[in-house]
Amino acid sequence: MRVITGLQPSGDLHIGNYFGSIRQMLNMQEENQMYMFIANYHAMTSSFDGEKLKQNSLKAAAAFLSLGIDPQKSVFWLQSDVKEVMELYWILSQFTPVGLLERAHSYKDKIAKGLNANHGLFSYPVLMAADILLFNAQVVPVGKDQIQHVEIARDIALKVNNEWGEIFTLPQAKVNDEVAVVPGTDGAKMSKSYQNTIDIFNTPKAIKKQISSIVTDSTALEDPKDWQNCNVFKIAKLFLSNTEQEALKSRYEKGGEGYGHFKMYLNEIVSEYFALAKEEYEKLLANPSKIDEILEFGANKAKKQAQETMEKIYAKIGL
Repeated sequence: MRVITGLQPSGDLHIGNYFGSIRQMLNMQEENQMYMFIANYHAMTSSFDGEKLKQNSLKAAAAFLSLGIDPQKSVFWLQSDVKEVMELYWILSQFTPVGLLERAHSYKDKIAKGLNANHGLFSYPVLMAADILLFNAQVVPVGKDQIQHVEIARDIALKVNNEWGEIFTLPQAKVNDEVAVVPGTDGAKMSKSYQNTIDIFNTPKAIKKQISSIVTDSTALEDPKDWQNCNVFKIAKLFLSNTEQEALKSRYEKGGEGYGHFKMYLNEIVSEYFALAKEEYEKLLANPSKIDEILEFGANKAKKQAQETMEKIYAKIGL
């Protein structure tokens, strides 16, 4: 199967990125054609600082590689290095009804959270459709909040295919239901936009501070705790085996420990889980030319597929 996914370089990767998408990619690259890119065009909807975007893109590449993305197994590139995606974005815009975009939940949610209501944010699903359709991906691993965007890509692909014949493969969203939406420190979906993340590659002090900020209730230390509705438990369970989860549940139900104890435990397991990746991350950042070389290698492979798709479209549209 051909699988595609991309993540924005909007800051340090957080555990929501990892469990919501990256871990799926690591598993799927072993048996599939994995296309994976750093979505720096998409990141412009939330940041227009050029130097910051460049640095974040470099950090994102180092992060993905250190977490296990293998450029020999996966096609791994920087979105802006394959310009065909922007050309296809414009062409697909001609097939996209305004009403379809007006129904996008993600757009409404981001506006409600204070992001600027501009055309880039509004047409984000069309660019995402171009990302997917340019490479004729069959599977798109996403969180639950992105399922609608894959459905929009299918709708656009159907319109194009009805007009021009079988140009595009119709993509399917793939969601890991258990961890599709990772809660943030405030209980909402973990997202940089909401400033509620636990970052993977931040300093130990900063990560501890983020974990300490997780919202909990006011149950007294000596009383049993409600693990089912506890944000600390919901995050911790992502790292734990079934046996370890049961042991943690028992600690909640027994009482005698406060939420501060459970936050300390979460800090320990997060630090241990990503220890080796953090070492590799620092090595890569110290050698940025190596990162550029890997991204160029992936972009050359991605361009070949992109150009094949665009040649079919040029023949239909008269370009």
